[in-house]
Amino acid sequence: MGTSVPRRGSGGRHRGAHRPRRRRLVRWSVVVLALLVVLVVGGPQYAVWSGEPVAAKDCVVSPVDPLPTEGLTRAPARADAAAYPGGLAQQGGTVTDASCLTRTPVHGVARPRDEAGVRTALAYAEEHDLVVSVGGTQHALGGQASYPGGLVVDMRGLDGVTVDEGERTAVVQAGATWHQVLKAVHPVGLSVATMPSVDVLSVGGTVSVNAHGLDFRAGSLSSTIRSLRVMTADGVVHRVSREEEPGLFEAVVGGYGLFGIVLDVELELVDSEMYRLRSRTIEHRDLPEVFAAQVAGDDAVRLTYTHLSTAPGSMLQEAIVYTYERTGTDEEVPPLRERASDRTSRLVFNLARTGDLGQRVKWGAQKHVLPRVRGCLESRNEALREMEACMVARNQAMYESLGFLRNRLPQYTDVLHEYFLPHEQIVPFLDELRAQLGEHDAQLLSASIRSVHREDVVLDYAQGERFSLVLYLSQAVSDEGNEDMASLTRALVASSLELGGTFYLPYQQHYTREQVAQAYPRLEEFVATKRRYDPGLRFQNSFWARYG
Repeated sequence: MGTSVPRRGSGGRHRGAHRPRRRRLVRWSVVVLALLVVLVVGGPQYAVWSGEPVAAKDCVVSPVDPLPTEGLTRAPARADAAAYPGGLAQQGGTVTDASCLTRTPVHGVARPRDEAGVRTALAYAEEHDLVVSVGGTQHALGGQASYPGGLVVDMRGLDGVTVDEGERTAVVQAGATWHQVLKAVHPVGLSVATMPSVDVLSVGGTVSVNAHGLDFRAGSLSSTIRSLRVMTADGVVHRVSREEEPGLFEAVVGGYGLFGIVLDVELELVDSEMYRLRSRTIEHRDLPEVFAAQVAGDDAVRLTYTHLSTAPGSMLQEAIVYTYERTGTDEEVPPLRERASDRTSRLVFNLARTGDLGQRVKWGAQKHVLPRVRGCLESRNEALREMEACMVARNQAMYESLGFLRNRLPQYTDVLHEYFLPHEQIVPFLDELRAQLGEHDAQLLSASIRSVHREDVVLDYAQGERFSLVLYLSQAVSDEGNEDMASLTRALVASSLELGGTFYLPYQQHYTREQVAQAYPRLEEFVATKRRYDPGLRFQNSFWARYG
């Protein structure tokens, strides 16, 4: 390994020798951050750069790769939206997503409150020959929850959570967010086995993309679903699992809402626990070895993620590995705590959009300042030093909305990429990514790595043990910004495939059908299963229109 990383508590003389330098770096980071804050605070733009948005961002720009109205499977219907029983939540108009770059004209938006309301929406679509697309919190970024002229069924009105302590399960309606799930299971001493790393997403939406998160041992969401209920286009409700209609189960999970409407999900739960949070800084080339020996090879480690530098000079070459470890103590699990404020984090993050100086400040704050201001609990049972006293509840580690990502800056919008690489190929891909970023205008705001493995679903993104690389990028809200992002995406998709990797499908669709088939070898089986369960092609979205 290129750089040895001593465990905390060992190498006292070596560690002590570096303390003055570390303190100087911390002071430097704090001073620079303070100066920037003062400069911005003193100006009229402080509220813009640090404040939470008062409304959803509306990007005034041509949609990214709009679906052509000619040649669509079903032309937009001419039905009178006012005829919908009880009224539509939105008649006509357009819908978009969290990127605000896929504005799509629709027939309307239905927002059912119960199972009967879902059946009403499907009957209305059948009567008027409307395509149906299913949506939740709209965090898929490529039009996966819309179709030109279609009826959008917004499931956020079905958000109930029922916990069975004896069975250690929770039945969660599709429109509930993971934030709501955590609030329901935490008081009874339970936790979810896995979930996405952001808790504002809807459960139904994350089932449709088979999301994954910090628990690398549990794997993706599919491994923790005991069963789910899905309503097909004919109004019939199917309870599916690995034992009941397994073919439909494997297609619906990670199936992008193309087989029916998920009503609720039965999730397996695990014990709530207290973990010790550790962090270590390494070079990117050492990641495979560190992960194998010190993360996957240590049974005490239950959750993990890695953040990569986005600062010039160390971009994608320096990484902080975070691990949450069982302590073997009887630490009491405290109530969940809400974040006090996102203003400072939002300001630092937004400054990073402006280029090199902002990126240096953000990485310096993350590396040197954040470990000393993180809201951890000190252990009652152990006399631990420094960061080893950072105790975090399992649910608290997942209780993260990342509200500081929401901003008031109309000139920028953010998009996600995600690539899945064999462990031995993560370093070559990071090197290629660094080169590509140098040739494009998009700003890399965050790069994080998690670990996933193969799952028994039709559109499985992991063909084995894989590192998941999540990129959070800022682009200009302009046609030029769109084209720059499309060019970057095409280059990275091609590189991931060349290295034996794959790419995630919930984001912008700048790739070809041939590339989807290469990354997802069961694509034709997916299409055949879709036509078997939805022969009238009632459920459609941008993914089906382009690749189905």
